[in-house]
Amino acid sequence: MAGRVLLINRGTAFLTNALVTSLKNAGISTAQVGPEVEQISRFEKGADVFLYFAGNDEYPPTKLLQYLKTVCADSNKHLCVLGYSKDLNEIGEIIPKSSISREFLRPIDVKTLTEEISSLLRSEAEKKEEKRILLVDDDVTFLRIMQGWLSERYTITAVKSGMQAITFIATHTPDLILLDYDMPVTSGPQVLEMIRSEPSSKNIPVIFLTGKNDRASVLNAMSLKADGYLLKTSGKESILESVNDFLTAPPTEKNE
Repeated sequence: MAGRVLLINRGTAFLTNALVTSLKNAGISTAQVGPEVEQISRFEKGADVFLYFAGNDEYPPTKLLQYLKTVCADSNKHLCVLGYSKDLNEIGEIIPKSSISREFLRPIDVKTLTEEISSLLRSEAEKKEEKRILLVDDDVTFLRIMQGWLSERYTITAVKSGMQAITFIATHTPDLILLDYDMPVTSGPQVLEMIRSEPSSKNIPVIFLTGKNDRASVLNAMSLKADGYLLKTSGKESILESVNDFLTAPPTEKNE
């Protein structure tokens, strides 16, 4: 099974060492680092799951937990935490439950841990077979909300600027780009123009995200040969329905 788990633990412990062996037998590779941001940052790109062993510090490591919350949200990593009830409650004061993929209550056996992590990685592998959406918006709060909504059905990559989007598209071909119309430095229309100018990306569907619903703004957005537009003020169900309808529509309907 493909997948890599980053074990974050201070020092060595029997449970950690036994888990490494058990995961290896399940076809899952691991790396071990201490609970320091500098160490984790060197391994974060290659990891699919972060497993943090809590309770080895006198006080909750606020800086570390905030870092884990941010990097997992921004990079679509799974964050798992393991500890006693007190540890998990303290973590919950810094990281919301919605940002944690799995909580493991100690005591727990290695077999159960391995099965849970294997299940998480299998779900991720199945998810990667879904449609891929590139979400582009400079509003970090809106970006995270949209990412949370859409990731229930699709594989999402979220970036915060037009140039980050262009860099991503240079090596990836998403099934759909949801592009903020109003962005500083490089606006949505400028990004769309660059996308359409490259043979490798010119056929990628692009839907503008806009907070303006007046007729002039809508007509201007559609005149740029986008494949549609979505109002940012629309609710979750409306946005999901619109995206789903577009991605499941026959090609002829998309081009009309």
